[in-house]
Amino acid sequence: MIPRPFALLMLAPSAGPPVLLLAVAAVLAVAAVGVSLFAVWRTEALALAADERVRTRLERCEATTETLRKAVSGLTAELRELQPLAAVGPPAIPRAGLNLGKRSQVLRMHRQGDPPDRIAAALAVPLQEVDLLIKVQRIVIGNL
Repeated sequence: MIPRPFALLMLAPSAGPPVLLLAVAAVLAVAAVGVSLFAVWRTEALALAADERVRTRLERCEATTETLRKAVSGLTAELRELQPLAAVGPPAIPRAGLNLGKRSQVLRMHRQGDPPDRIAAALAVPLQEVDLLIKVQRIVIGNL
């Protein structure tokens, strides 16, 4: 007995060319449907794989975003702690004390009878420093 697909070919010479053409067209149509079904299945598999990659990347982006949010909130808190310090400003740079030249001018003006406030104004020296220098001078002279 002849297998069924070959039986169709055996009928072909007696059935004539239209039947053979119909048989070939039917085989091609079935093959096209098979290829189409395979393409749909493969496209769906690729779409699912792409979907999974996108989901994984999105999760990584969300985790990174959350880490950055925590870092920014920590820096914001640190900035809030430092703002009162910035409002005060940098510490004042201490001025140099009386140098030897100013010291001798203060003592000379004092010996000439100028009051401490006038000496301080003339030499642009704080009044407390002039008073202190005069007191120290009196103590030193008193111990001699």
